[in-house]
Amino acid sequence: MNKDTRLSDMLHVLVHMAQVDHPLTSEVLARSMGTNPAVLRRTMADLREAGYVQSGKGHGGGWRLACPLNRITLLAVYEALNRPRLFAIGYRSDHPECLIERNVNAALADTMAQAEALFIARFGQVTLDQLAPEQPVPVTPHCRTR
Repeated sequence: MNKDTRLSDMLHVLVHMAQVDHPLTSEVLARSMGTNPAVLRRTMADLREAGYVQSGKGHGGGWRLACPLNRITLLAVYEALNRPRLFAIGYRSDHPECLIERNVNAALADTMAQAEALFIARFGQVTLDQLAPEQPVPVTPHCRTR
């Protein structure tokens, strides 16, 4: 199963964006993340709709932050990306009449709901400025994670 790296990718991109005073194009950001510019634009659109980034077209256009990193939490980005799945654990549903299957699914659902609540609480406590290094890191393909 492929991992959904959108949250990690967008956190990475947002911190890089805060370290420059000019817009960054989709091509530059996508190249640094090892992805396609169209894919990056689709994901950035979610952040734009939430008010965390702005985009401009034409010469001198690109993406820039719409607010400072200390006003953006991990939770805010997670929610802007429509809450990507935190866990890949699924439930058996072959025999819904089976008492054991129902009990197993209930135990898994309860445990994952509690774990997700911990994630959400912690995500709300961490702002993106806490992720930024003291020295700016250039937006280059060396940052590639894939």
